Amino acid sequence: MTIHQIVEQALQDGYLTPSMEAEVGRICESAIELSTEEYMALDRLMGALLTGEITAMPVKKFMNVMEELVIREATTCLKDLDNSKESMPDLGDVAAYALNRLPPLYATSKEGAHFQRQRATNELLDLIRQQVQEGIKRYIERPILPHHELDELELSGESQTTGHQDLVMQMNRLLRSFASD
Repeated sequence: MTIHQIVEQALQDGYLTPSMEAEVGRICESAIELSTEEYMALDRLMGALLTGEITAMPVKKFMNVMEELVIREATTCLKDLDNSKESMPDLGDVAAYALNRLPPLYATSKEGAHFQRQRATNELLDLIRQQVQEGIKRYIERPILPHHELDELELSGESQTTGHQDLVMQMNRLLRSFASD
């Protein structure tokens, strides 16, 4: 996005997100020289922020402690696996699987994070391990389709088949390929 597009989006939404702010900063830092239009857009942004027309959203001030605990457990488990496997499980996939099945543990301070870590260690460690192990197992057991079958399953606008029934058939094949026996 350009500075002008970001400013227009912020004016439309009424707020400037941290990612929008970071993108404006990245553009400004990487540019050798800004254009007149970019300076005008920045001026408009500053004016809108000062008048309250746009509100700057605060940077996230909370965290899900469970993410840290799951990633730590998944990393440990993946190190213990036989590295000779063709398809080593992806840390992100395993962590996402486990996190989707575990309760979030949010904290807004160091003390809160410490409390949530202690709570999880005392009450949820076995469940965390179980979900991480299940995520690894699911990743390893997932069917790996040959490239030509993946092409057939593509549901893009330029699919080889057309019509409602063909789409249903494609979805059916896709779901069967991922279903466990």
